[in-house]
Amino acid sequence: MNAVPTCTWHRALVTGGAGFLGSHLCERLLNSEVEVDCADNLSSGARENIAHLEDRRGFRFVECDVSAPDAPRRLPGPYDLVLHFACPASPADYLRLPLETLDVGSLGTRNMLAVAERDGARFLLASTSEVYGDPLRHPQREDYWGNVNPVGPRSVYDESKRFAEALVTAHVREKDANAGIVRLFNTYGPRMRAHDGRAVPTFVSQALAGEPLTVAGDGRQTRSLCYVDDTVEGVLLVAASNSVRPVNIGGSDEVTVGEIARRVVELTGSSSRIVYVDRPTDDPQRRRPDTGLARELLGWTPRVPWEEGIKQTIAHFATAQSAGDPAP
Repeated sequence: MNAVPTCTWHRALVTGGAGFLGSHLCERLLNSEVEVDCADNLSSGARENIAHLEDRRGFRFVECDVSAPDAPRRLPGPYDLVLHFACPASPADYLRLPLETLDVGSLGTRNMLAVAERDGARFLLASTSEVYGDPLRHPQREDYWGNVNPVGPRSVYDESKRFAEALVTAHVREKDANAGIVRLFNTYGPRMRAHDGRAVPTFVSQALAGEPLTVAGDGRQTRSLCYVDDTVEGVLLVAASNSVRPVNIGGSDEVTVGEIARRVVELTGSSSRIVYVDRPTDDPQRRRPDTGLARELLGWTPRVPWEEGIKQTIAHFATAQSAGDPAP
């Protein structure tokens, strides 16, 4: 496991820190001797994700809605780094919590920018490949503006992130804020929830249970998977840089959703069959980042092949299942 890039961070705030990706960020920072305040209202995160961290020196969990007016007061810091990763990120969550999703991108981002400004901290926004919508340009570069439906069912997530990016950019321009944006593509790995609506955990949990794997549409739509360890390294490299531009972090191997399902069946040794279901509205047809900026600016490239990452994800789900734990 790589250490945090050389920096002067002593104490970091990770919003959404009890979520899948947030919990991995908290762990990596603690392993690099950075104190961590983990803020989460547990609307989509879970204390189980950070249970192994709660007795660690320098770790503090704050159950807090970062969109609430009193959030900055409840997070007194002082911080050197603010990682704003709070947001319902899976379709199952943002469709269940549409107004909360919009709030965390707007009010929550404004509050966390205020915390960073108060403490003179570096601020980093977790954005998403969804800002590109169903892209008309392939692969997607950071200077592409996207093809987004602003009133579709996915718009609460897409537009929340697009507004958050605009807010961060305005703070950089108007207040000379030390703030950056990282656009994440299809991160996966241990601690994902089995039924959060994303392809990898859905397929893995279905295969291990011997259930049919439900592939949306004809399965020809593509994704570029990025294992969580690679994503965390990329995020922290962007945080440690002076970049104020959006930076894509994502996998270099573009694979179809159908191929992901077939490989999950093979790697689990499952007898599950693959069935095809209706494709969700506004589901993007192609998704692959141009990560040239991350490579040139940060020296970052993903290291874990997607099939190796799938094996590790399967092992995590299988261990939880054999231990009789609730579906992760």
